[in-house]
Amino acid sequence: MRKYSKRLSGYQNTTNWRNFQNDLNQQRGTRPNARPNPRSIGRPNKRRIGRKICALASLVICGIFGIKVLVSNSMATSPTAMTQTSAPPRELPKITNKQDIRDLLDKQDFENLTEKNLELLVNEQILQIETSLDEDLQNYLLSKMDRKNSRDIGIVVMEADTGRILAMAGFDKTGNAGNPCLRSNFPAASIFKIVTAASAVDHCNYNADSTMHFNGYKHTLYKRQLTDQINKHTNTVSFKDAFAQSINPVFGKIGENRLGKSLLEKYADTFKFNEPLDFDLSLPPSHFKVNDDPYDWAEMASGFNRDTTISPLHGAVMASAVLNGGRMVAPSLVDRISDDKGTVLYHGQQTWEQQAMSARASTVLDQMMQTTIKSGTARKSFSGYQKDKILSQLQIGGKTGSMDNNTHEVRYDWFVGFANERHGQAKVVVSVMVAHEKFIGIRAGQYARMAITHYFSKLLAKAKDEQAIQKI
Repeated sequence: MRKYSKRLSGYQNTTNWRNFQNDLNQQRGTRPNARPNPRSIGRPNKRRIGRKICALASLVICGIFGIKVLVSNSMATSPTAMTQTSAPPRELPKITNKQDIRDLLDKQDFENLTEKNLELLVNEQILQIETSLDEDLQNYLLSKMDRKNSRDIGIVVMEADTGRILAMAGFDKTGNAGNPCLRSNFPAASIFKIVTAASAVDHCNYNADSTMHFNGYKHTLYKRQLTDQINKHTNTVSFKDAFAQSINPVFGKIGENRLGKSLLEKYADTFKFNEPLDFDLSLPPSHFKVNDDPYDWAEMASGFNRDTTISPLHGAVMASAVLNGGRMVAPSLVDRISDDKGTVLYHGQQTWEQQAMSARASTVLDQMMQTTIKSGTARKSFSGYQKDKILSQLQIGGKTGSMDNNTHEVRYDWFVGFANERHGQAKVVVSVMVAHEKFIGIRAGQYARMAITHYFSKLLAKAKDEQAIQKI
């Protein structure tokens, strides 16, 4: 009785309740010592069973009805029941340009990514970020880094015609300075000779075979070496050899005697110094500043200073102008962004920086950078490339640079260049900066060779397989 009364408390169907109680009383009305009716033993009472069935059915119906009443009453009386609904998902930010990408990604850590695709939690929703990275190339370069003898390493590989970043592998021994690929505080050294050479072609009408003169050593820069005096000690070289061998007095004289402050500043601007690159991640601009001292013009033009600084990413962008008729392509890392339902929110596309030099100048730079590989300062790193089964199928060019820091504890080592198929469409630019410590480990040019060989070995093998399939 107590058990049932708890369950049915509050119900209003008193008729069924009385029937149920009467039935219970009839069941309990027989005294324990009363003798049973012999006629009822083994024979069910049909009337009693019917009453039980009706009572139980009434209980079930009342129970269902009661539950509905309780739920509806509670909803009607609860002050929060009417207003408490599932909150709509927070609106995702609009992503229409690279500034929107920077706002979204700047707080993320993009150093040494090992996977092409990423997930990003934004406004309680998961976004799928598809990058342009070549996972195999990225992880290969990370595995080859000399972490023992290097303080910083930055390697950028980029498609020359689209700007898509294929690898952005960095190493920072201190662990707190950020990805070296995106840091713009490394002395540009002789990499700036690319800017000087471009301006000399455009404004002095030089070509690759123009005759240059210099006195003294190739890699020094004294004021006495900056005169146009020609004597029995004067050395004569072509412009392409002066570039390939990175002869400081030649470029110092161009800066002081041919270009001057205004043209040096103008071409530094066209190559995007002192201005941020239009990239998917924010990075400080490369730095160039020249004063009114003519000797300073010579130092800047030859890269014989520690004040002109650049990032590895910017080096790759500069090299892209050589293969694109003088125009630099804007770098990009994000190919696509989708929400958790697969809806594409952003799709990357090719964009351009300004024209850095004339198409003619880019052709001359192409020749001079190839000479650097064949007989210039990069010849050791690319030794035997013309007989290599992969590199022999490519046109390769580059520019090297080196500079000690103020304490001479670190030696900065650069390679900026390109590689394109002789009989195909693929072309990439490579920029490598290595900050060596006490001992010189793997050089920048060696990393560049590794990157070019690894990338094109896969690409050429794939093309060969496709040709074989077509012949079947």
